[in-house]
Amino acid sequence: MSKDIAPLERQLGYSFTNKTLAYEALTHKSYRQSYDNERLEFLGDAVLDLVVGEYLYKKFKNFNEGQLSKIRASLVNEDGFYKLATALNLGEYIFLSNAEENNGGRDKPSLLSNAFEALMGAIYLEVGLAKVQEIAINLIEQNHKKISLDSLFRDFKTTLQELTQARFGVIPEYKVVGSRGPDHLKEFEVALLIDGKEYSRAIGKSKKIAQQEAAKIAIEMLKKESK
Repeated sequence: MSKDIAPLERQLGYSFTNKTLAYEALTHKSYRQSYDNERLEFLGDAVLDLVVGEYLYKKFKNFNEGQLSKIRASLVNEDGFYKLATALNLGEYIFLSNAEENNGGRDKPSLLSNAFEALMGAIYLEVGLAKVQEIAINLIEQNHKKISLDSLFRDFKTTLQELTQARFGVIPEYKVVGSRGPDHLKEFEVALLIDGKEYSRAIGKSKKIAQQEAAKIAIEMLKKESK
């Protein structure tokens, strides 16, 4: 089992001492091998959660726990890691079965996201947290020119609109279906419809926040439907 991962290592700014560990991180469960990347994915997910959490804690000194959690959730998810994996051309290096490859596996968001997490898990095992932090934050800053509540949440609505236009030829419709609380603490409930069918509902402290949360939920539902 061998593959030239030198171009990937150059992009990462890190060269694996143990190439077998790198290959394990890049091995999908469909590939006929005695190991796959699921355990490293589990580890990488936890490591990235900590790395991004610390980064946001230091970057946004005036944000409360809820605001920090929302931004982290926008970065530490399948969409966020897929974006970073794509920037690394990670699909070129993954070991897949022929069937999975013929099924478009090298471009699947879930598969690429998992491989990215596994790769970070492998780097953590080999050299520790500091290098993962350096690599991950560098990638995040390169691929998210502006990190804020507004800019990250706006991505959910844009992503959903692109999905619905491609799949259904329509754009999402957002309807305020309720509100609660006094004026200074009002919350809004928004329903999201695609071609007349309700896909999700969400509540937020503003209509905009509720819409973005509903869009995020709908994106996940559409992905499950396509599997």
